[in-house]
Amino acid sequence: MIINTHCHIYDEAFDADREEAFQRALDAGVGMLLLPNTDELSIKPMMDFYEKHPENVRVMMGLHPESVKEDYVRHLGVIEDTLNSLLSTLNSDLVGIGEIGLDFYWDRTFEKQQVDVLHEQLKWAKELGLPVSVHTRNAFPEMFRVIDNEQDGRLRGVMHCFNGTFDEAKTALSYGFALGIGGVITYKNCFVRDFLNEMPLESIVLETDDPYLPPVPYRGKRNEPSYIVKTAEKVAEIYNLTLDEIINKTTENASALFKVPAGHYLNSRVHGTCARI
Repeated sequence: MIINTHCHIYDEAFDADREEAFQRALDAGVGMLLLPNTDELSIKPMMDFYEKHPENVRVMMGLHPESVKEDYVRHLGVIEDTLNSLLSTLNSDLVGIGEIGLDFYWDRTFEKQQVDVLHEQLKWAKELGLPVSVHTRNAFPEMFRVIDNEQDGRLRGVMHCFNGTFDEAKTALSYGFALGIGGVITYKNCFVRDFLNEMPLESIVLETDDPYLPPVPYRGKRNEPSYIVKTAEKVAEIYNLTLDEIINKTTENASALFKVPAGHYLNSRVHGTCARI
């Protein structure tokens, strides 16, 4: 019954065992994977994986802030053309605009361009009625300025891999965004652990961001979709609820936000078919 709202199982880090990692996710009860695009080169591997597993996979289309460079106008054009193409072929299996956002961790050379690209992609989301998956690193003040400018009641989405302060969490919620909680919540130095249970559970969705940011006890290894269970266990501990309660509520939240089935689909190894549970 788990919806993993953000994973990159199409990444080359899974080239040696992608199908095995996918089966491990199914075995762990992860029945739906939401795959955000990052750039021009990620489109094909993402779509290849979706086409193999359409019952268990939904996709997003967007340009990641770290991919905004000198040729960003052309790059963004490719993303927009692909988005328009997918709208006519995927229908409801295209569930969001993402991964988009601002990232000033390494440098701010393309700060203005990142802001311009973010504005443009937020406009796409509003026009299409799609949620956004927003990446923010070292850029919450700038991010909130952009969202404040764009929020007209139509903008919704997830603060992916949320790592902000209490006040930033409250601000994100005030704009109608959910908080994407992943493996970082299991780290001892994650200060979000100190206040997460002060956020309404209705605002929480679960993710992995694999192959990055694996939860304890897998730190130092490649992250994968099945590890979301470790994140769910920590969130259950923080909220003093059962694991089932956390899984059921975060699945309900993700289902409502991204308009994906709340039931999960498991591959039958015996019959080679997909069955809804």
